[in-house]
This record gives sequence, C-alpha cells and structure tokens, in this order.
Amino acid sequence: MIENHDSYSKSINETVNGSHHFTIRGYSLAKGMGPGKYISSDVFTVGGYDWAIYFYPDGKNIEDSSMYVSVFIALASEGTDVRALFELTLLDQSGKGKHKVHSHFDRALESGPYTLKYRGSMWGYKRFFRRATLETSDYLKDDCLAMHCTVGVVRNRVERPKQYSIQMPPSDMGQNLKYLLESEVGSDIVFKVGDEMFKAHKLILAARSPVFRAQFFGLIGNPNMDNVVLEDIEPSIFKAMLIFIYADKLPDLHEITGSTYMCTSTIIMQHLLAAADRFGLDRLKQLCEAKLCEEVSADTVGTTLSLAEQHRCQQLKAICLKFAAANLGGACCP
Repeated sequence: MIENHDSYSKSINETVNGSHHFTIRGYSLAKGMGPGKYISSDVFTVGGYDWAIYFYPDGKNIEDSSMYVSVFIALASEGTDVRALFELTLLDQSGKGKHKVHSHFDRALESGPYTLKYRGSMWGYKRFFRRATLETSDYLKDDCLAMHCTVGVVRNRVERPKQYSIQMPPSDMGQNLKYLLESEVGSDIVFKVGDEMFKAHKLILAARSPVFRAQFFGLIGNPNMDNVVLEDIEPSIFKAMLIFIYADKLPDLHEITGSTYMCTSTIIMQHLLAAADRFGLDRLKQLCEAKLCEEVSADTVGTTLSLAEQHRCQQLKAICLKFAAANLGGACCP
C-alpha cells in the first residue's frame, strides 16, 4: 500500500508601509544654495530601515534640473538590495485637495518595486516641479512647502500550515481583579466617600494611578495608612473609577448606580472624566472623552464644552464647538 504525505506552503510578498510628513519653512531662504545642495528631513524608520527626504531647491544637477526643484527619498541606513515602493506628495495648501502626487505604488504591476543597492541610494525626481510654476502655485503658502512621503518596504514570508490547533481563551485578568475588589480579599485600604465605604488594595491602586502611587509610596507618602477620606467626588463615580482600575473597562451604568438612579449617562461620564483627570487615569479619561463625543446634544453641549476646556480634552472641545456652531449659532462658544 502506497501512502501519500501531502504538504503545502505559501509564499507571501507584502509591503510594510510607513509615512513621514516633511515641512519646509522659509523656502525663499533656501533658494540659491546651488545645484546638488539639499535640505534633509529628519530620519524616519519603515520596515526596519531608516529613510530621509532630500529636497534640492536649485535642482539635483545643472544639466537636467537647473529650472526645477528636485525631491528624492534616500535609504539612510545600511542595507543591500532593499526593495521598496514609494509615493511623494506635494500638498496643496489652498484646501482644494489638488495635491501633486508621484506614486510608485500605482506602477508596481508594470515595473515592480525599486531596488536600492546601498546606503545613500535614492528614488525620486530630478524634475519634480518647475520652480517658476511652484512659486506662484497653491503648494507654496507663507513661504512654506509641505510634503508627505510613503515608503512600502517589500517583505517575503513563507506561510506553513500549523501543526496544532489550540483554542486560546480570552484574557480573564480583568475579571479576576474585579473579583478581588468585590470580595475584598486582602484589602488594605478603606476609602470613605460621602456616606459610603470602599475597600481596596494599595498596590493595585498604585500600579494604575500615579496619584495613588505618590500618596501611598511616594517620598512623602504613607504606605501604612489604612483610611482615606475623599471629598468632592460622588460615591457612584468613585465606585465606577475603582471598577475601571481593576477591570480596565468602563463599568455598566446599572452596575454602579442601580435602577433608581436618575442621572443620565452623559452626566456620569462628565463626572467620571473629571475623576480620571484628578487621579491620572489617562485611558479612562480618553474613554470618557470618546463617549461624551458621541452624546453631545443641545442640553449638554454647554457643560461638556466647559468640562473639555477645564480638563484639556481638545477633541471633545472641537466636537462641542462644531455642534454649537451648527445647531445653536455658536451661542455656547467661549
């Protein structure tokens, strides 16, 4: 009897993409450097290699580009036969979106990726843009040029069938820590918030909040304290913050307020954002900010805008101002 042992593999060619935004201020002061002289962007990394954008205000050489500006992308780290795709975009600063795009990505099927042989190898255009046209165009504004560069480094990998099939369970760390909070096992600190008491664990609080870390273990902290009285925060808000500290997710509102609580989701998120800022919980602050961005209304935009201003939530502030301008004639704008 003949046994067949079939096998298979898959070769996958793909690009690792990354982008860099390069701004040149004082374009007029760069003119006159001479052909072959360039202004370089900062080095940026894509696909494990360093890259830089070279801008030649007087062209790369006299013969081909004395009337043009030249732009190139250069390999800025050691490497041989690095294959990549490129895109150079000169940004239209009038807001019309008429950018000047030179894309190697679009021609990949025709010519394939470009190969850079060694450090200093370049891809780009000697005659990127006629200088006289550039200087009267919307690409130059306030003596400033802006470019966007995308590099796609080609990688090859071989995909083989897995020799195992193990179902990975989801992480239950948050559930386990939340159980620790609810069961009060090993608790070593009690918070008095209003008329309610909350037991917690100093090490967990210190690991999550720089404010608690300083309070318990800082230079003037007291690791032996076992009681803390907190003012200017509602018990339900503190409970919600504790649940986030342990479970790393926003709690269910019914879980913290009960079915008879009359506050809206927006009011709770507003108070929770302020608490997150107070205790240095940046992730919770951003979660609240995102939630409030979804809940802006004519009834809440004023208080939410004030909150955004007070706690430095720039995206939330922008959403409130946009909503107010569109719906209230800018009445809530500071």
